[in-house]
Amino acid sequence: MLLKSVPSWLWSMVFGWLLLCTALCMALWLGGPRHPAPMVSINEPFKALSREGLPDLQYVQAEDGQSLAYRAYVPAGTAKGCVVLVHGSSATSVSMHAVARALVTAGHVVYALDMRGHGASGPKGHIDHVGQLESDLHAFVKAVQVPRPSTLLGFSSGGGFVLRVAGSLQQGDFDSYLLVSPFISQDAPNQRPGSGGWVHVGVPRIVALTALNAVGIRWFNHLPVTAFALNAEARSHLTSTYDFNLASNFRPPANYLATMQRVRRPLSVLAGAEDEAFVSAALQGMVRDAGQAWPVEILPGLGHIPMILAPSALQAVVRHVAHLQGGAAGQDGMLRDPLAH
Repeated sequence: MLLKSVPSWLWSMVFGWLLLCTALCMALWLGGPRHPAPMVSINEPFKALSREGLPDLQYVQAEDGQSLAYRAYVPAGTAKGCVVLVHGSSATSVSMHAVARALVTAGHVVYALDMRGHGASGPKGHIDHVGQLESDLHAFVKAVQVPRPSTLLGFSSGGGFVLRVAGSLQQGDFDSYLLVSPFISQDAPNQRPGSGGWVHVGVPRIVALTALNAVGIRWFNHLPVTAFALNAEARSHLTSTYDFNLASNFRPPANYLATMQRVRRPLSVLAGAEDEAFVSAALQGMVRDAGQAWPVEILPGLGHIPMILAPSALQAVVRHVAHLQGGAAGQDGMLRDPLAH
């Protein structure tokens, strides 16, 4: 008799909540990423990377006490400026060694970071909260007293994170920014499905976690949501998956266009015409849509990883940094087509 007295609308509400909870549980449990087949064009080029002159790791302390690893390259003679390097997804500071050597040879102090969740900077694939990577970067800048003029350079997902910083209130930590083959967003015009096969995303799990985070529930943010196409050898020392926090933080915010519009420091973009992860030809239009006048240079014949290994790409990186650090800026601080010469 008591059950019969319960109104039908209440039964419907209870049933709806049960369905929602079941769907969330299933998405969290079964909706995670799977490891893609190893992507040869990403894995193989690094086998030829020389480690000659690779500096030992040094460490600074983050705000929460975590040790953050980096490598320092110091030029002979008076330095022209400083460049801080941010590696791509799953990688470490070692992957940026060729870039660092080219820049230090050109007279720049260079710091190559192991971002938290990678390499020797904390547990692989995990960070404590979204925004922690920016806090770590700020702690690094303060600890080492980064020389000026300074450029923050990011490759691939690292380029997306550099854009995140460049469009934030923290953009004054650096004088200029360089994006190399940047990941912008899964919804951006330059995105290929799965970044060309490099990443598999556990979409159901991300949707569930996004919904839970919207109501303040972050208990499950440690669960992996992306997995990368690493071979067995690379999985042994690189980061093969990202949890929800790291995947959300190591990229631009969801509204990437608004982030681009907020950039007030000199910035330029460099990519390869044959990039198998992203559509480089779309970058110029994205910059135009954001109302920016950033120089965008597309190098013919180069794919994704060659942008941090090939001699022509390294020469272009050095050239862009030289222009960013010595280019003529307007009163608003924006770079005025420094590559026009």
